[in-house]
Amino acid sequence: MRKKSDEATAPGVDWDAAAAAFDEEPDHGLRDPGVRAAWARRLRAWLPERGCDLLDLGCGTGSLSLLAAEQGHRVTGVDLSPAMIDLARAKLAGRDAVFLLGDAAAPPVGEQRFDTLLVRHVLWTLPDPARVLRHWRGLVRPGGRLVLVEGVWGAVTPVGIPADRLTALLAPLTEHARVERLSQDAGLWGGAVADERYAVVATV
Repeated sequence: MRKKSDEATAPGVDWDAAAAAFDEEPDHGLRDPGVRAAWARRLRAWLPERGCDLLDLGCGTGSLSLLAAEQGHRVTGVDLSPAMIDLARAKLAGRDAVFLLGDAAAPPVGEQRFDTLLVRHVLWTLPDPARVLRHWRGLVRPGGRLVLVEGVWGAVTPVGIPADRLTALLAPLTEHARVERLSQDAGLWGGAVADERYAVVATV
C-alpha cells in the first residue's frame, strides 16, 4: 500500500521514515470502523470463501493482511521496508501470518506457491509492470487468483495504471479478469475521491 500524496516520487520514498505515520491515512490504517468494514466487505468478495494461502505484496503495516487473517486466510506478507514489516508483525501477532523483508517485484518465497496474490497500490510504482505480472503469475497455483487494487492519481501530471492497461497486460496471463470500480465507494477512502480507483480480480 503506497501513499498517494507521494505518487510523483513514490519509487524514491523512504518508507522506513514514512512507517510511523503511514496508518494515519484512512485507507492505510483502517482505524475508522466504517472504512475498516468497507475493506473487509471487499476482501470477502474478492478472496476465496474458504481459508487459502494468501501472499500480500507491498503489505505495508499489514492492515489488509489483518483483515484477510481475520477471515481465515493464511497470510504471507512481503515489504521492502523493515519498519513496515515490524509494524505488520506487531499488528498480526498471534495470527496465522508470516512477514518477510523483500522486494514485492521478486518476493523471497522460494518455491512456495499461493492460492491468492493480493497487491494494493504497488504495481504502479514498479518500472516494468508486464515483467512483474508474469513473475507474479508464476507464484499462483492453477485455479488461483490475482487481486490487484490500483488507480490513476493526479490531474496535472497523473500517475498510475489505468484499468484498461492493466487488463491488457493480464490478458495473456489469466483466464478471466473483472474490473470493479472503487472511486465511488467513499467508504473505502474515508471520503469522496475524484481519482480513478479500481480492483482487478483475475483467475489463472
